[in-house]
Amino acid sequence: MLRLTWVQPEDLLGHELVQARLDGREPARIEARWRAAGGPAAPQRAGASPQRASRYLRLLAEDLLDELADLPSRLAEDEPTDLAGIMAACPDWPAEAPRGRTTPQALEAAWLGRAAGCLLGKPVEKLPLDGIRALAKVTGNWPLSTWFTARGVPGDLLAQYPWNRRSAPVSLAENIDGMPEDDDLDYPLLGLLLLRRHGRGFSTADVAALWLDELPPGRAFTAERVAFRNLLCGIEPPHTARHRNPFREWIGALIRADVHGWTNPGAPAAAAEQAHRDALLTHTANGVYAAMFAAATIAAAAGGGDVHACVRVGRSVVPERSRLAAAVDHALRLAARHEDFDDVVDELHAAYGATHHWVHAVPNTALTVAALSHAGGDFAGSVCRAVSGGWDTDSNGATAGSVAGLLAGAPEALPDRWRAPLKNRLASTVADFDGTGFDTLARLTHLEATRP
Repeated sequence: MLRLTWVQPEDLLGHELVQARLDGREPARIEARWRAAGGPAAPQRAGASPQRASRYLRLLAEDLLDELADLPSRLAEDEPTDLAGIMAACPDWPAEAPRGRTTPQALEAAWLGRAAGCLLGKPVEKLPLDGIRALAKVTGNWPLSTWFTARGVPGDLLAQYPWNRRSAPVSLAENIDGMPEDDDLDYPLLGLLLLRRHGRGFSTADVAALWLDELPPGRAFTAERVAFRNLLCGIEPPHTARHRNPFREWIGALIRADVHGWTNPGAPAAAAEQAHRDALLTHTANGVYAAMFAAATIAAAAGGGDVHACVRVGRSVVPERSRLAAAVDHALRLAARHEDFDDVVDELHAAYGATHHWVHAVPNTALTVAALSHAGGDFAGSVCRAVSGGWDTDSNGATAGSVAGLLAGAPEALPDRWRAPLKNRLASTVADFDGTGFDTLARLTHLEATRP
């Protein structure tokens, strides 16, 4: 039986109930109706429950999803999604600035950093924090400092904490042979295609059309898969982000933001605005802010500066009274307070773990910020801290690696143990990029960064 993940109404309803409480709506009456009818909770870690619901429950879920969407939110004024509203809610919005200069070497380091951080996190994606720590400690790799390995891991520990099924064959130290395909790299490739085809003035509709042309639906997940479904049902952006889409504040828009930062060196406002247009296809509120934060931080890093200054720039495009702003500020305080990063992680998990899905943008952005700040932008320290903190390990490692790689300035500045296994080769399902070298991707990105 095929159980397509991230689109079954009976599964979406459980996630929407959680999301409603996070974004200031009160779903208690609707939830009571769902529970009384025998409706299940959202799957904890998988994208679909194992069994299809009855026709009655499926129809009820669709109706209740629409009712939930109509509930008023007490956070609406503090968390706008339109760009004008976001800018008005950001007292330190960065001034418009002409693009500065970056180099193909710095961009290659950013691409390599994103790939290495992603690859480091792939085998432990979806595992709980205790499992990540146990698997690393048993092989003498804690605090985390290099690739995960299955060599020397007892069978009973692997039975308790199995590697990610799809990723282990290509991402454990003994198996790495170039950079395998991953959505955390596919989306930057799509972003590069977007700029090549439409330039900086692209619209959200252009993003949608590009996806329909170039992105296999099976390689889209969570909010992106729902938006894909909505497009095929004739729903147009930005409604694609809102219609029966409980994942609209998850991490998907953030992992698409790098190219907007890479191609706007020293111009964080422009990078954030581009990331906003991209994100509107799939996300709202804090899901959009996370993408804007990443783009602005990376644009600042591309223009030069230390990691702390870059993160402050990223923070300036996040609405002051939003949940993401509070989480970023919390992460920065923890990173400054604790010498041991495990203590930072434990406090973040205590604050967000019980209330947020492991793919939600708020805790994952906070963890990435804490990793970059605690490591001072050092490449290995940043990616290892980001992955060791759990949650969406490959995405957090990728974003931390992109920022830290860009700050490093050249591929040679990254330790060889992170570069060599990648073999300057990226696998992808996007267009003609399969097998492309990171040096080639850097040159293509530089062309967009220097295009008038």
